[in-house]
Amino acid sequence: MGPGEGASETDRHLAYEFGRAIAREGWTTLCGGRNSGVMEAASRGAKEAGGSTIGVLPGSDDRDASPFLDLAIVTGMGNARNSINVLSSHVVVACGMGKGTASEVALALKARKPVVLLNSPQTAIEFFRGLDGQRVLTAASVEEAIEHCRALVKGRKRI
Repeated sequence: MGPGEGASETDRHLAYEFGRAIAREGWTTLCGGRNSGVMEAASRGAKEAGGSTIGVLPGSDDRDASPFLDLAIVTGMGNARNSINVLSSHVVVACGMGKGTASEVALALKARKPVVLLNSPQTAIEFFRGLDGQRVLTAASVEEAIEHCRALVKGRKRI
């Protein structure tokens, strides 16, 4: 999860590398699916590394879909689609921070899902840890984020 148009160059680079790392683990990348920012970068990284990608789109068609998606889920739900993203994830990893990303992190915490914050501002880290410090982890690198994810999904049944 992460910003679309508001994503920084660092956000996009980390998301691309994170997508590649997810693919190397044999996991599926699930994101907001649009052809911008963190969503596009993570999907592109995953696809270029041979991984599978799913995008949950806000609109009623797939015009905004990243070309790097294996499956584009068209919802017509606008930002309400964030609930689908969160509830369909074993771990929510936020790369960067924006209003939409903040809503996804808050929904994840409300659903008792673990969250990994990668390249998030200290103010966001403090805020989310204030809501649920046990479920909020931080990562200074893609490698650290993957290590957190490995530990969090260890022992989960694959379907």
